[in-house]
Amino acid sequence: MNRFLIVIFILFCFKTEAQTSVLIVADSLFANGNYSKAIETYKTYNNREEVYHKMAKAYKAIGNYDQALLYYENSIKAYPDNILVKYEYAKLLSKTKKFEKASSVFNQLIVIDSLNPNYHYELGLILETQQDSLSIVEYKKSFQLDSEHQKAIYKVAKYMLQKRKHDSVDYYLDFGLKTYENNLELISLKAQNYYWQHEYEEAIFYFEKLIILGESSQFIHEKLSFSYSEAYQPEKSIEHILIALKYDPKNTTNLFILGQLYEDVKNYTLAEQYYKIAIAIDDVPLDYEYSRLGRVLNFQKKISRSY
Repeated sequence: MNRFLIVIFILFCFKTEAQTSVLIVADSLFANGNYSKAIETYKTYNNREEVYHKMAKAYKAIGNYDQALLYYENSIKAYPDNILVKYEYAKLLSKTKKFEKASSVFNQLIVIDSLNPNYHYELGLILETQQDSLSIVEYKKSFQLDSEHQKAIYKVAKYMLQKRKHDSVDYYLDFGLKTYENNLELISLKAQNYYWQHEYEEAIFYFEKLIILGESSQFIHEKLSFSYSEAYQPEKSIEHILIALKYDPKNTTNLFILGQLYEDVKNYTLAEQYYKIAIAIDDVPLDYEYSRLGRVLNFQKKISRSY
């Protein structure tokens, strides 16, 4: 009898060790990004409930969101008190546009831990997608719980900028830039906030900082061109509107602005050139544009004619 029990014990230990090895191999495959093989290995593990969460993460990693959601749900049924699994599940629901269900899970999480700033932020994202005005309430809660939450700061500051509440924009941005001075999104809002207040020297500083940090866009160069023009630096204004035109060479507004800038610096030949290009592209009544072209022709003592 004792010998029989010893054999059973040895077999049990062998089986347990083998299953432990399976888990080690599967975890190693997952850690090294070999997700599909990790999934197949997890499936051979006897206590499947223990690895539902890991399988969900592996399916998510390869982009099979339906299976990921299924295994998250299985894991939650097996371990209903596991908050981390519920959090990952809610984020994936949101990512797959299952907003009602995602919202429900995040609200459950907030009941469990109302002081978690990211629960409020993620719920805010869902509400914003649904065009629910309560999204800003959640973003503000997130900021109140974590004044260094860069994403929440951006959302609140952007909302304040849209409402033209310039002092509030600065209040939130100053918190964010204090802890992350190279946050491109916050720097962009800072530049725009000065721009809309007609504080062009300050706007120039922050738009130029974006460029130093590797950002470049038609929007940035258009705003820099206008800011430099208002700051009485026409050459810099020309430089940036030329860069803006590289993004959209047939943008008649920018072509006409370039003509005006060249006229301002008394380069009437180039002013004429860009006025003509703008007029040729545009197909709407252009009385004002023709009058500006006439001015530069007159400055050059050219005989008036139709274009």
